[in-house]
Amino acid sequence: MIKLSFATVGDNCIDRFRPSGMSLIGGNAVNVAVQLALLGHVSHYFGAVGDDDDGRRTIRELAENGVEVEGVECRPGHTAYTLIDVLPSGERLFAHEDFGACAGYRPGPEDLILLKQMDHVHIGWMDDGGALREELLSAGVSVSQDISVNTGERNRGVSGLSIAFASAGEDDAAAQIMLQRLIDEGARLAVVTRGAKGASVSDGKRSATTAAAPIKVIDTTGAGDSFIAGFIAAYRQGEDWDSCLERGGRQAAVTCGHIGGFPQISASNLIDAGKGLPLR
Repeated sequence: MIKLSFATVGDNCIDRFRPSGMSLIGGNAVNVAVQLALLGHVSHYFGAVGDDDDGRRTIRELAENGVEVEGVECRPGHTAYTLIDVLPSGERLFAHEDFGACAGYRPGPEDLILLKQMDHVHIGWMDDGGALREELLSAGVSVSQDISVNTGERNRGVSGLSIAFASAGEDDAAAQIMLQRLIDEGARLAVVTRGAKGASVSDGKRSATTAAAPIKVIDTTGAGDSFIAGFIAAYRQGEDWDSCLERGGRQAAVTCGHIGGFPQISASNLIDAGKGLPLR
């Protein structure tokens, strides 16, 4: 395996589940960073947490999972959080989202120097109007972004992206339309996940699709983020599309086998994590 240097930039949050009271650290950029570290690569996370217990917990968990945290900024205020209601069926409803310290975060000048030295940078949720994406692309950096977590038009432009990720649920027709739209909007490569149906990739001239292997699902939280990590790691190592899709699917399958987007070893509230929380 070629060991590469990756960075992720953007969102982190505390997912607070009601009524169980359990909480998990997540966010697209955070989950991708941890998964890349678990794959054996050098992985840096750049983002902002609040100067509170949740912020300290986030930094600790990232470090314990092998992520370089020198780029994490601790800002006055609270760490981002999401309130999630869990129905008896296991379906999760996002009742409230507060971006907290993430809102308005921008990498500093020294951070930008380091980011431009990375083999690849993945951007999660950011409200910078695409400024970081454009600066990194203009510097020739390989950049990916998940537009599914940046739904606002102002923040989710894909023009020039090395890889644009999106999710289409299990709708095959919607996935094909989305692949073509991302290419038409200027992405060099488009990757669309389709849940239990697998994922597809296209550059506008050719495409490939893989089915998801049957697995026992404990929790799907962060599975899409894990797929992104597996895909970009394989892609930057020069593997073919089929292998990239397979590697992404394998990483997502591992994540579906435990609670949360990554192993949160020191979180004391995970000892009885399954109690009171219906899981799919």
